[in-house]
Amino acid sequence: MKIAVLSGKGGTGKTLVSVNLASAANEAIYIDCDVEEPNGRLFFKPKNIASESVSIKIPFADQKLCVGCRKCIDFCKFNAIAFIINKVIVFDDVCHSCGGCVLFCQEKALSEKDKNIGEVQSGVSENVSVITGILNTGEASGVPLIKKLLNNNLSGKALTFIDCPPGSACIVMESIKDADYCIMVAEPTMFGVHNLNMVYELVKLFKKPHAAVLNKCLEGENPAEDFCREMNIKILGKIPFDSELGTLNSNALISVRENQKYRDMFSSMLQIVAKEVQHETVAYS
Repeated sequence: MKIAVLSGKGGTGKTLVSVNLASAANEAIYIDCDVEEPNGRLFFKPKNIASESVSIKIPFADQKLCVGCRKCIDFCKFNAIAFIINKVIVFDDVCHSCGGCVLFCQEKALSEKDKNIGEVQSGVSENVSVITGILNTGEASGVPLIKKLLNNNLSGKALTFIDCPPGSACIVMESIKDADYCIMVAEPTMFGVHNLNMVYELVKLFKKPHAAVLNKCLEGENPAEDFCREMNIKILGKIPFDSELGTLNSNALISVRENQKYRDMFSSMLQIVAKEVQHETVAYS
């Protein structure tokens, strides 16, 4: 059972929700797909960490074989190849690693080489197997790293929690495409409604069963709650704007491991999620 936790922007609380839901389970896997800013490991502090580097293929030019036909340049839609002073120049940072230029080169002047873009770290924190993707600074896309993360899934565990990148871009799409269920985390403001609507449109596009968790809730008006009712989005739970919870979170402590009150809250939320997924026989339509 793969449960993706996503939000329309950073700082909404998706890591808070995914880390604590994973910790509340008897046994779980936590996968941090927010590869540009992976912070779940700061809470879990996993032990017995194993690292694996992740590479992509980029073109490499043999100038002696190149005849200057420029077919590779015409093919590349990302302007990652140029022909300057009778030399083929490849811009690694722009290349999308599609491999098409190599196929088009009849002279075999282009071949492929590995380029490291980041690493996958795997470790254990009590009842949770923690898998983290770390993208190298300056890399254009984390999609290849996320694919590696999700293909590296451990077996034998009942629950997998995917901590998605914020927003609704292609890296988020890659993170949720194989998920069985999506939890959207939102703040109780008009801006929160805007961000919630972004990810709501995304999960509808992918026809994923979904529900919402409302974070930082206060007494009184809650536009995000009103939006969920209007759109018939199930609310799994409301996390209060709580100074004690905020202190635990800012100190990178897992709330369910520190306080029984929060353990009860997230355990109750987890039971609702498990029940929702088990009874979901038809994807959203």
